[in-house]
Amino acid sequence: MTIDRRPTRDEAGRRAPLVTSSAVSLQDRIYAHLKAGIEEGRIRPGTRLLESQLARTFGVSRSPARGALNALAAERLVSEDGARGYRVGGIAAAGEADDAVPPLDPAPMPHQRRWETLYGAVEQELYGQILFHSVRVNDLRLAQHYGVSRTVTRDLLARMDGVGLVTKDAAGRWVARRVTPQRIRNLYALRRLLEPVLLAEAMPRVPTALLRQARAHVEATLARPAIDGGDFDRAETDLHRDLLGHSGNDELIHALKPTHFLFGPTRHLIDPILGIPMHKIEHALHEHLAILDHLLDGDARGAALLLERHLAEAIDRWLGRFEVAATLGSVACPGYLTPSE
Repeated sequence: MTIDRRPTRDEAGRRAPLVTSSAVSLQDRIYAHLKAGIEEGRIRPGTRLLESQLARTFGVSRSPARGALNALAAERLVSEDGARGYRVGGIAAAGEADDAVPPLDPAPMPHQRRWETLYGAVEQELYGQILFHSVRVNDLRLAQHYGVSRTVTRDLLARMDGVGLVTKDAAGRWVARRVTPQRIRNLYALRRLLEPVLLAEAMPRVPTALLRQARAHVEATLARPAIDGGDFDRAETDLHRDLLGHSGNDELIHALKPTHFLFGPTRHLIDPILGIPMHKIEHALHEHLAILDHLLDGDARGAALLLERHLAEAIDRWLGRFEVAATLGSVACPGYLTPSE
């Protein structure tokens, strides 16, 4: 994954495992559970915490477990303990700060809603198709494909409609329209106008702990041998959505909603068509760090200028997918999608 090699067209037909935005809410819930346990004394000072341990305890993958530990570290509730995971802060009682990993109270995460479990796979398929052509989505066949009810697929498509990935045509059929380079440029132009303004407005209202948490996540992501879609999606959400939400400017936040369409492919970094070279992802994350550092220094103007520059460079990263698509060619549609042009 760290090699900047584009797959062959045959490889493009085999889609990679997904890490979707559901990891974000799981991370938040794990973080809240652990923080409460530490503050209430149920998880004692000196306790060693491991990603693998949390993944087993909460019944999740390691990505949200890792994110929760990064968030706790940003608040100095835990600290890194080399290759041995993290230690809970405070003074440990005699005999407790050893290498044993104590059991945690089992706390499986609530089950996702059914449409959420399908979202990543269907999203990945749609983005991979609309670089080439528009497609009609048959909600009955979609339901049959995944063995769910049409209520589930209608909920799914309604959420996708909310970010502009699908819409209904004049006949009331669901359609995902072909995306063009000009549409991408238009959406980025809107972001370049509005996001720097919102960031400057948000800075006085954003808790310092939240900025530290966002920065710690980016640093931890860059330190890993391979960057996965869940970690990068979290970094994007932190800077471009959560921090801006502290501006209190609901009108501009609402105006940015159509631009959320641009975030989808970042959740699929190892997709042959949607992914982009890792060195470009790393460069983008270093830009995130610089913006967050200006915010932590109280320099709203500097942060806003860097954000505008970051968005200007991001246009070419997104548009690069069209070049890859032209080289690889389209892949076959699943049964629930039909090319419409």
